[in-house]
Amino acid sequence: MNIKTWELISIVLSAFVAEMFHGPWIALSRSMKTFPPDIFLALVDRMNRNMAPVMTVLMPATLLSVIPVLLLSWHGYPKTFYLNLAALVLFIVALIVTVLVEVPIVEQIVTWKVSSLPSNWQQLRDRWTKFHVIRVATGLASLILLVIAAIF
Repeated sequence: MNIKTWELISIVLSAFVAEMFHGPWIALSRSMKTFPPDIFLALVDRMNRNMAPVMTVLMPATLLSVIPVLLLSWHGYPKTFYLNLAALVLFIVALIVTVLVEVPIVEQIVTWKVSSLPSNWQQLRDRWTKFHVIRVATGLASLILLVIAAIF
């Protein structure tokens, strides 16, 4: 496959990931503080069940799809190479935030019951929300860089 094919693949996969980050943030994450505990727990459980299986496959596939673009652009297309490298670094930041911060918090939340919420549940919810903003920003920025690299 040529570089344009790999660029298209990486852009499409990155767009799916960015939307998986951005959609819930627009629809729910910004409002998490307003939900009573029972609604909050139900939302987190449903979002986790819907998104985790998809993201477990989609994020590694997206990460790997940028590698051929880097390899194919290394010698002949330095601007493409560096823009894709920057996009990859941003995507790795999003992945690190996901794996090291957000997933562990969600794994805790899905075990909670309304009757036995930990005393710091609101702080954990707010920490997840703050890191989710980082994930949304880095995911969208990564996608934008991939598109710029492909166009120019």
